[in-house]
Amino acid sequence: MHHRKRIWSGIATAAIIASTLLPVGALAQTANLSSLQPRSEDGRQIYESGQFARFNPRTALDMVRQVPGFTIDTGDDDERGLGQADENVLINGARISGKNIDAFTFLGRISAGNVVRIEIVDGATLSISGLSGQVLNLVTNASEAGGLHGNFKWEPRWRRSGNNWLAGEASVSGKLGQGDFTLSLENDAARNGVEGPEQITDRFGGLLFERDEVARYLQDRPKISGSYSRTSEGGALFNANAAYQMFRKRETVATDRTQFGQPDIFELYSSNEDEWNTEFSADYAFDLGGGRLKLIGLQRFEHSPVTDFFGQTFFDGITPPNGSRFDRITDEGESILRAEYGWKTAGGTDWGISVEGAYNFLDNEGRLAVLDPQGVFQPVALTNANSKVTEYRGEIITSYGRPLSDNVALQATLGGEYSKISQTGARGESRSFVRPKGSVSLAWKPEPGLDLSLKVERSVGQLNFFDFVESVDVSQNTGNAGNPGLVPPQSWRAELETTRKLGPWGSLTVNIYGEKFSDIVDSIPITATTEARGNLDSATSYGVELVTSILFDPIGWRGAKLDFEGELRKSSLRDPLTGIHRRINDDKIFTYEATLRHDIPGSNWAWGAGVEDFRYSKFLRLDQSTRFRTGAPYSWIFVEHKDVMGLTVQANLGNLLGRSENFTRTVYADRRDGPIAFVEDRSRQFGLIYRLTVSGSF
Repeated sequence: MHHRKRIWSGIATAAIIASTLLPVGALAQTANLSSLQPRSEDGRQIYESGQFARFNPRTALDMVRQVPGFTIDTGDDDERGLGQADENVLINGARISGKNIDAFTFLGRISAGNVVRIEIVDGATLSISGLSGQVLNLVTNASEAGGLHGNFKWEPRWRRSGNNWLAGEASVSGKLGQGDFTLSLENDAARNGVEGPEQITDRFGGLLFERDEVARYLQDRPKISGSYSRTSEGGALFNANAAYQMFRKRETVATDRTQFGQPDIFELYSSNEDEWNTEFSADYAFDLGGGRLKLIGLQRFEHSPVTDFFGQTFFDGITPPNGSRFDRITDEGESILRAEYGWKTAGGTDWGISVEGAYNFLDNEGRLAVLDPQGVFQPVALTNANSKVTEYRGEIITSYGRPLSDNVALQATLGGEYSKISQTGARGESRSFVRPKGSVSLAWKPEPGLDLSLKVERSVGQLNFFDFVESVDVSQNTGNAGNPGLVPPQSWRAELETTRKLGPWGSLTVNIYGEKFSDIVDSIPITATTEARGNLDSATSYGVELVTSILFDPIGWRGAKLDFEGELRKSSLRDPLTGIHRRINDDKIFTYEATLRHDIPGSNWAWGAGVEDFRYSKFLRLDQSTRFRTGAPYSWIFVEHKDVMGLTVQANLGNLLGRSENFTRTVYADRRDGPIAFVEDRSRQFGLIYRLTVSGSF
């Protein structure tokens, strides 16, 4: 009953907030309530900008988020190099330039007034290699007028663990000479916290001791960035992007440990990071010899000092405090040069060739120290913590695309990758690899409103340089020895994506995929007492993804829309310790998110609700297993007004079902095939979350 009272109290609070934001005599929404049903043209599904007027969008991102049945996919954000396109958003038919800006960020800086239309097209029909399935192309018409225009968003949050006033972003755009520029300032801020009990039991379930834990997390990621673009009279296009970002993190877990018949113990874990990174990229595209050449350059650097500490203070008046501290300073860098040349021949055939060279490095310095009885930190020798990992990588890919008939299109790529990875230090070595890669995609429109896309791809994965060097987790008293003998994983992936337009009812997309890995990276034994990340022979993964939007206009509920996206996945590999098949470490089992939104016709009001949840497999080391799970789905409600003194204001109340963060760690006396030493089982609560979003344009 108390839990229900909290929920209804929170709902009432959200309603009060929303009501105070409504100006007296506010004008009702007069925007066009056009259907979100697209028109079809040359195999593309086209939405005119006016079809999104009922949402009163401030930015292009506000519009894209309302496209029925489409979800932005930013691809592999951690992949080094530029490679082929994997982000499913284009701007005026071109990939988004640079790596520090993803589709969400870029679209959020384009004013809605500059959007002409949104096109949904099958990637296999485009002359951009690597794309398949649904791809969104945003067509803009930049203003020729002088002056400045921009967008801003402020997102404060309140929760019982702390208030967050510093999250938001602002951007301004305008003309600079013959080109266009954008300057932006943003901060991804967080003030999070959870608290709750933890029980430690023996292998028979008997209670050993208990912990009462209070965890707090503070994060600020202020970032300033700028971009400039210019198109010449001859059609040559130049883009440049620059960004500087800081990352400040403070994390603590304060614990009161109690055990029957024993003095209490206070435990403290803290982790501090003060990072800065910078990136500059530029590209230049121009016509050359019957085709078009694009030259791209990128330079990125990151400096990351991190300090982790874990200590115990005993209340028996005798035992001195103990503790350990791991300090790590890491410098990372990336340099990329890439050239892409594409041309057309008779019959609508697209040809392309791309060449890329990249240099990447990670320079790591790690130090471990423990407290002696006098309270002085004494260094502990590490064998592989001070090391530099470098990679020289080259790639060449050719592409071929053409229509096979009026409703079938083919795209194929073929090439290879060369890489040389070297490591300095006590266990350093140098190795080189040559790996083939490529893909074949077919796009088929068997009838109007139905699109099928089939893709088979051979890809080469990239190694995490941190897996090469020794590291220590002081909170769990574990470590990774580092493995200089790692080789890049490879995979075959096949996927079939089907998109069905449901007319006035919306859209449905289903993607079925399967993947086979070789040399997948997982935990392996190094010595009788140490472990590290290493390669296993093979693994498989398969699953299904579903994205749909249901519009309720046909049943008379005008302005209402239900969006759903979810994924189910199954994976398998042979455990290197037990020999038994299991899921890939920390692999996705399922995710889903459902959101209902109702824009009330004839008004500026909108309301809605949503629910989401996820589940991942266990993370296994050779001597323990950990499992994270949610206690309940995360759910929310919101109320929005689209004209509060010219601003859009949304009040959001989250965690209505009381989600908790549950964690279980099973530690074995030796290896996982032996007896259990103890089990840690904790449940942490974080309560209701109140969020206000204020956005506007100028």
